[in-house]
Amino acid sequence: MLMPKLTLPLSLFTLLCISLPVSQTLDGQHLDWEAYDPPSSLVVPETIITRAKFPFIDVHSHQWRMADQNLSQLASEMDEMNMSIMVNLSGRGGQQLKAMTDNVARQFPNRFVVFTNLDFDNVDEPDWQEHALAQLETDFKNGAKGLKVYKSLGMRNTDTKGNRVAVDDPRLNPIWAKCGELGIPVLIHSADPKQFWQDHDEQNERWLELKTHPRRKRSDTDPAPWEQIMAEQHRMFKKHPGTNFINAHMGWHANDLEKLGQLLDDIPNMHVGIAAVIAELGRQPRAANHFFEKYQDRILFGKDAYNPAEFHTYFRVLESDDEYFPYYKRYHAFWRMYGLDLPDEILKKVYYKNALRIIPGLDSSLFEKD
Repeated sequence: MLMPKLTLPLSLFTLLCISLPVSQTLDGQHLDWEAYDPPSSLVVPETIITRAKFPFIDVHSHQWRMADQNLSQLASEMDEMNMSIMVNLSGRGGQQLKAMTDNVARQFPNRFVVFTNLDFDNVDEPDWQEHALAQLETDFKNGAKGLKVYKSLGMRNTDTKGNRVAVDDPRLNPIWAKCGELGIPVLIHSADPKQFWQDHDEQNERWLELKTHPRRKRSDTDPAPWEQIMAEQHRMFKKHPGTNFINAHMGWHANDLEKLGQLLDDIPNMHVGIAAVIAELGRQPRAANHFFEKYQDRILFGKDAYNPAEFHTYFRVLESDDEYFPYYKRYHAFWRMYGLDLPDEILKKVYYKNALRIIPGLDSSLFEKD
């Protein structure tokens, strides 16, 4: 039987495409998708912002050497960016935290804040709870302004029997309650982007990141389903309405702002930090603008890994109305972004007002009196 005239050329084209390697073009040149990253030919205004419009508080930084570090260079870099206060989430606790807060007090007592950390392994030991609460009390007296909980809780921490410690493990309830009693927030990072649990194939937006960082791949049994870890976190928030929680990385829902809004509506003591998810906001400027307007009192500025040049992208997304500009790590985000052009009052809340309200003991004199 003869094939229809229109079918033959399409079939030949399909066979030709199948016979060629993915990275090979018809003229014989090779170019992997990973290497394909041409500069945009789009001619539009560019706003390079190296200094934030208003002084800001970075609620999500990691400074491992703060116990013996000369902080002058760091403070100078902060001044150039208009960062008034940096929150170091890596206080560790105990004598290490005290060494950090003492060093800060000697050099720049109003510019740096330290959060403590707890070890959530072996929570079933008879004296674990007593020791953890005692450390939290002591660290608070030594200057800790909050508790940072790493993603190891719910992912890697285990009890003495080797069982995973869930984020909402009831044995941890006194810890969250104590933070509420002391008036200090809990900044918590649970799980990772949902795509780390999905198949590592051409349908996965994090394909390149998983290729370059294969140890980030997860599954429903390594360590548990993503939805389960997220549900544990949200249940824990609800159990402790007297404690303020800052959900790091917007709780990995920056790509689903409708869902994140529902969670914020349902959990009044939950706030979100924008660290490491600015690329998600920048690719949905209209939806993100609506979100910032509605939840302007619940969003805090944060960056995560400290690199001064990378802050410029955050400023550009939040402050400018620029179009179609790149993120600084292609394996995080291969797409282009757009500026949100946030109103000044919302910018002030995100940059410093919300943090001043939630984190105790910050020097408000560093900011405008309004």
